[in-house]
Amino acid sequence: MSNVSKKQQHIPELTSKVEKYYLDRSEKKLQYKPTEFIPVIQVNNFPELGKLTALRFVEWLQDNTDGVVSLPTGKTPEHFIKWVSKILNEWDSAFVKDLLGEVGIDTSKKPDLSKIRFVQIDEFYPIDSAQHNSFYYYIKKYYFKNLGFDKSKALLLNINDIETPENLPLDEIFPENKVDLSLRTRYARNRIERLQKRTLELVDEFCTNYEKQIREMGGIGFFLGGIGPDGHIGFNVKGSDHYSTTRLIETNYETQAAAAADLGGIEIAKNRLVITIGLDTITYNPDATAIIIAAGEAKSNIIRDSIQNPQTNQYPATVLQKLKNGRFYLTNGAALRLIERRYTDMTEEEPLSKATVERGVINLVVEKKKTLTELSKEDYKSDKIAALILEKTKQSPLEIGKEIRKEILERFETGLKPVENQTILHTAPHHDDIMLGYLPYINHLVRTPTNNHHFTYLTSGFTAVTNIFMLELMNNLNVCLKQESFTKRFKDGYFDPSFIEGKNRDVALYLDGIAAHSITMRNEAVSRRLVRNMIEIFEEDNPVYLTDRVDELINYFETQYPGKKDIQYVQKLKGMQREWEVEVLWAYYGFSVEDVSHLRLGFYQGDIFTENPEMTRDVLPILDLLKKVKPSIVTVALDPEGSGPDTHYKVLQAVSEALRLYEKETGISDIKVWGYRNVWFRFHPAEANIYIPVSLNSFAITDNTFMKSFGSQKDASFPSWEYDGPFSRLAQRVQVDQYNIIRSCLGKEYFLEHDFKRVRAAKGMVFLKELTLNEFYDHSVELKKKTENI
Repeated sequence: MSNVSKKQQHIPELTSKVEKYYLDRSEKKLQYKPTEFIPVIQVNNFPELGKLTALRFVEWLQDNTDGVVSLPTGKTPEHFIKWVSKILNEWDSAFVKDLLGEVGIDTSKKPDLSKIRFVQIDEFYPIDSAQHNSFYYYIKKYYFKNLGFDKSKALLLNINDIETPENLPLDEIFPENKVDLSLRTRYARNRIERLQKRTLELVDEFCTNYEKQIREMGGIGFFLGGIGPDGHIGFNVKGSDHYSTTRLIETNYETQAAAAADLGGIEIAKNRLVITIGLDTITYNPDATAIIIAAGEAKSNIIRDSIQNPQTNQYPATVLQKLKNGRFYLTNGAALRLIERRYTDMTEEEPLSKATVERGVINLVVEKKKTLTELSKEDYKSDKIAALILEKTKQSPLEIGKEIRKEILERFETGLKPVENQTILHTAPHHDDIMLGYLPYINHLVRTPTNNHHFTYLTSGFTAVTNIFMLELMNNLNVCLKQESFTKRFKDGYFDPSFIEGKNRDVALYLDGIAAHSITMRNEAVSRRLVRNMIEIFEEDNPVYLTDRVDELINYFETQYPGKKDIQYVQKLKGMQREWEVEVLWAYYGFSVEDVSHLRLGFYQGDIFTENPEMTRDVLPILDLLKKVKPSIVTVALDPEGSGPDTHYKVLQAVSEALRLYEKETGISDIKVWGYRNVWFRFHPAEANIYIPVSLNSFAITDNTFMKSFGSQKDASFPSWEYDGPFSRLAQRVQVDQYNIIRSCLGKEYFLEHDFKRVRAAKGMVFLKELTLNEFYDHSVELKKKTENI
């Protein structure tokens, strides 16, 4: 028997009462052999994940009064921090005593964090540690100030304290914040390179000493981390050596994309290095409790690869196999693709749902590269999930294949049918969500004059607009304000924010500029709208004072460090720029600014931990819009738990509550809801019930309108980790992948020989999920349970 096989036979015995409690509650095994190499504890939702982790941490603290801990930054530990704070601050309350007693924690031993030694996991380099987007700042705010760790006992990555040659500040040594690691091994060619080379030597020495101090403490006793899209832990990216130590390194694209929001754009993230503890640092202490936490279906692929593979550099988290107390704590969504757990869930599902059968069989189609009706009994039996489907349905492969084929054809035909005499309210969390989700369908929906459309954007989206972009707009506006042909419009009230005709004329000029390939016309149109927006924000329409404001804003955008939270009026100005962009987009189809609403819901404030929607502030504006539009169809971004931006989930809950109130007040209950997804997450074909073919022409329209309308987004400053480029091209990739799945199911001849030219022209596919109001309410409640622990 191989060493791996021997190791696989051993499942660690639980010594943690907290883990035993949660494992019993989950009704799952700790580890499913032979596929799972690391033990797993499953919970229902993200807040419960935070509670489990907090309780395990408190339990560990009681047994390790002067232990060494490493805790994560970012959004991942949100509920962990909240629960640890609540438990420690309310230790003597009846609620906390009951909670601790329920999981077996001794309530007579309150942990004292002031004796615990804290080790920072990672940090950007170079960065001013005083900046609010540094991990050092985060740790001081959320761990030291909030939880009571003693900074004097901590080992921190304060970049400002690392020695530099001649004590020079880093912005003088690296004037463009670019670090060339080749200087480690080559000669410096000039003074600035000599300074940089010496700085690298000092940083490397710092990292060695940092590692040495960790090991002198006996290593990390309690490590808690999230997991990145490529599987990175800390900044140990895919491919990291399992024997790596603390070091200064470059990151990969996936990690840079994930860090773009922190740093103010991918342009900055690509040039920023990081200092991170190594994988061997994490596992140096053989008795360490090392936990990776993950929530949501969007994480399920990397979770599968990290748990179901033997130790490999390709998946950094596999290093936890070295530790007897290495764990993954997961929500059910994150655990979705762990094969044995999926199989166990299916054995308990009576009868198997249609969606479960379809998901398993369509996955088999993709794996075997056969159509639905070509799959054989041997194909089914070669796959554990498919074999179970065969067993439980008691149908033949051909019967199952024909049933699913019939369902797919019906969904496809629904997507081809004309939609007429409908009033459609298109809702979006962000300004590019609708077009990235289903613009190819809108291309057909707008062709009949019997349909009415209204587009509403529920947040301002200001966080996706960079300072560099705004600086360029301000410089263009400065030029315009010096031109008499531009400033004379102040006299006749053209720039009055309430002048709707003027807004429409701004948009028309911009489209004229596109048609004429005139950058000058487009710049003037953008400047006109920018002036209008500034007048609304500052309540000042004197061109002299506005020029002063422009100068102030130029200075602001030049001097603010990227990633810093903007002051309120700048947030509004950035958001209004995105609003302008969607008005341009829909003007392509002949819609005026009156056909587009901007609700700017108040929960969206750009903080790392965002607020939940409130009735008066966030729900009632949507209700008022429903009363005005009187829709027969409402579209909603329908992402699963923990997937895509947090904003998508919160907007869905606000729309759901507004529809409940609308139905109650009007008695109208036959509204259809079209759920859509885009670049953040995709429907499995088994989840959708409307399939819309997409032609190359539609792809061209999507890309052209995106690149021409969304000036703030065309450079993809905040891209997906899956694609280094504009979202319009990622949307095309998604829709092509979806088409390929359906073509695999039906066979390529179905498309090549179809009577309908629109089908023959298909090279992509949009998936939608149509729901009744009650189905939508049920979906939102179920999602809320998974996300908010209600």
